[in-house]
Amino acid sequence: MIHRFTVNGYRIVLDVMSASVHVVDALAYEAIGLLEEGKSREETAVILARQFAGTPEGAPEEIEGCLDAIAQLQAAGKLFSEDLCREKALALLERKTVLKALCLHVAHTCNLNCEYCFAAQGKFHGRSGLMSLETAKRAIDFLVEQSGSRRNLEVDFFGGEPLMNFQVCKDTVAYARSIEKEKGKNFRFTLTTNGIARNEEVIDWANRECYNVVLSLDGRPETNDRFRKDAAGRGSYERIVPKFRQLVEARGGTGYYIRGTFTHFNPAFTEDLFHMADELGFRELSMEPVVAAADSPSALTEADMETVCRQYELLAAEMLRREEAGEPITFYHYMLDLKHGPCIYKRISGCGCGTEYMAVTPWGDLYPCHQFVGEEAYRLGDVWKGVENEALRERFKRCNVYAKPDCADCWARIFCAGGCAANAMHASGSIEGIYEPGCRLFRKRLECALMLKAAEAALGLPGAAFEDAACAACE
Repeated sequence: MIHRFTVNGYRIVLDVMSASVHVVDALAYEAIGLLEEGKSREETAVILARQFAGTPEGAPEEIEGCLDAIAQLQAAGKLFSEDLCREKALALLERKTVLKALCLHVAHTCNLNCEYCFAAQGKFHGRSGLMSLETAKRAIDFLVEQSGSRRNLEVDFFGGEPLMNFQVCKDTVAYARSIEKEKGKNFRFTLTTNGIARNEEVIDWANRECYNVVLSLDGRPETNDRFRKDAAGRGSYERIVPKFRQLVEARGGTGYYIRGTFTHFNPAFTEDLFHMADELGFRELSMEPVVAAADSPSALTEADMETVCRQYELLAAEMLRREEAGEPITFYHYMLDLKHGPCIYKRISGCGCGTEYMAVTPWGDLYPCHQFVGEEAYRLGDVWKGVENEALRERFKRCNVYAKPDCADCWARIFCAGGCAANAMHASGSIEGIYEPGCRLFRKRLECALMLKAAEAALGLPGAAFEDAACAACE
């Protein structure tokens, strides 16, 4: 399977199964399309001669040279390559998986009252509560016990708002550090916060102990404060931005993400993204589409989706301009490593929720990930007894891109690994389903990310990772 597309003037051909990316001229673009349709070399040459008649590209020697080059790429396994992943996927699913990451819900409560919150203002459609240190320490022990020989383990402090239980965050890290050497583990902590409770102590602790912090901000004051309000209806922008800037400066401008959400009210999200870059000085950025019921006022409409897709193209072009000017910004969804990308297991299985990654509620219950918390049918067990619903864990283990019928003909499937299981479940009722709006936007983001890498390579920019851009795991 191949995928041909144009973005910002670049003609790009992606060979899906090898993950090889080719930037081509008009003649090769049309030739590859004809061959993909099943035309023979001879038929393709005739059609191209007619299509490019009267142009230099239409000369017989140009057409034959182009077809020769295509044949060489095919022989090298970089065009029209076979699906070697399906067979490997079946074998990989039989391997033993170990737990490598936990999302600790240290607080099922929040000091903001964001209307679009998937977690129902931090309560996850249940009761509010704070995790005890006893439960947090047991969660760390559970992670160590279930991690096998894996050395690097990850823990995310999440909520609600985790800083509403800051002492437990601090004490949990101290406990993990106290057992690292004995257990032969290395803990990496992440903090996801809205910033309201951030102070000097939090900044010092986060910059010392957390290898990454995720800071929630939706953009311009009017955008952010539309939804990100406290219970009294007061916006959060003026309170959190100075704290975020202070933290980022203290971290040396690295190891963080400003994470925003765009909705029906700001589908032209780059205005907010560039505000955060230009007015606030943030360089590590992420903007996520809202996930909401179709009848929600914040849900993206069909017209919004078209706007968003245009915004992704605009963003890619602007990021390229900034990189050429020596003032680059990072956009999370455009981060692609085309030379040394994920292994085949990650390419088909994604984030590993329910197997390698789990969420822990304040009471120690285990769920496949933070977006399943509160869905009782998806409770796996708890940190004391371990995973009790083995059938559910096995189902998540086998829920890869090849287990999803709707992914069978999708050109992006080896990049998205079937998408988010939680979004699929909420949209279709099954983790083996899909969330089509998310699929559509992922495909557009991927096209733009590939275009950006192609442009970087053509211009010789530092961000390029393009030479021999094939998936090493498939070779």
